[in-house]
Amino acid sequence: MPPATSMPDLERSPSAIPAAEWAALEPTIAEINRLKTERDAIVLAHNYMTPDIFHGVADLSGDSLALARLAASTEASVIVLAGVHFMAETAKIVNPDKTVLIPDLRAGCSLAESIAAADIQQLRRQHPGAPVVTYVNTSAAVKAASDVCCTSANALQIVEGLGVDKVIFLPDRYLGAWVASQTDVEVVLWDGACEVHERFTGQQLRDYRQGLDGVSIIAHPECPEDVLTEADFVGSTSGMIDWVREERPERVVMVTECSMSDNVALELPEIEFIRPCNLCPHMKRISLEGILESLRTMSHEVIVEPEIAARARAAVERMMELSV
Repeated sequence: MPPATSMPDLERSPSAIPAAEWAALEPTIAEINRLKTERDAIVLAHNYMTPDIFHGVADLSGDSLALARLAASTEASVIVLAGVHFMAETAKIVNPDKTVLIPDLRAGCSLAESIAAADIQQLRRQHPGAPVVTYVNTSAAVKAASDVCCTSANALQIVEGLGVDKVIFLPDRYLGAWVASQTDVEVVLWDGACEVHERFTGQQLRDYRQGLDGVSIIAHPECPEDVLTEADFVGSTSGMIDWVREERPERVVMVTECSMSDNVALELPEIEFIRPCNLCPHMKRISLEGILESLRTMSHEVIVEPEIAARARAAVERMMELSV
């Protein structure tokens, strides 16, 4: 059975959601939690989910790597993935015998859609012998055509852990360039990007520094190079959260999808979070009402063809082995 999820705490709500709004959400949250018990279901939520989902109904939460690990270890019969479609596919890949649901089929990903399995075959012909390292922000078919997956948290570790001189890195060109700057391994890049992180600019960060004394700036490696150059710290979503917890800056700009700042602010109310609010339109398709309907109707079930799932699973499992 999934772990019990407590009801929303009205004493904690004002830093993320007004108390009156939080109270209004209570009936929906209560029904979701009831259905989770009835269905033997668990909600896995990405860090970019809105606070009502992240703090109201998520049983487990984290970045892409954490969600992959959590999906592989859960004993629940049903997984509701509060995130985007490739994350739900990954949960299904590592849990072929479980039911995996995504509340909204439109929750896609611009980065995942930037590459197809056929593109990988062309790259292999151009760079014979180079292993293909594929970011988890990709479809199951692309993972299946790859040698190993990675996340932003372990990309450098995976690239160096292969023990080769050259890798093909897909599909995010900014993350790939950041990895290349940290290693002697030659990194062949693909021209993909996240529509959220690509919109940030170095000038924005310089403006923050000029206008806010002592502000700390931390950025996700999917951002352009001029953004990463201006940042005090570059890391995955989990790495950014850990940095804030450990460093406890007086004020901070988290240069990533802005719902993450809302969720961390609830935990650390003493820190002033400056929010450069770039929202992911795909993540925001997931709502409390959608999660409720998903559990009521057991939709939308994520199916991955067995042959593709087996090959994709091998790439994900190799990532797990190399990132221990």
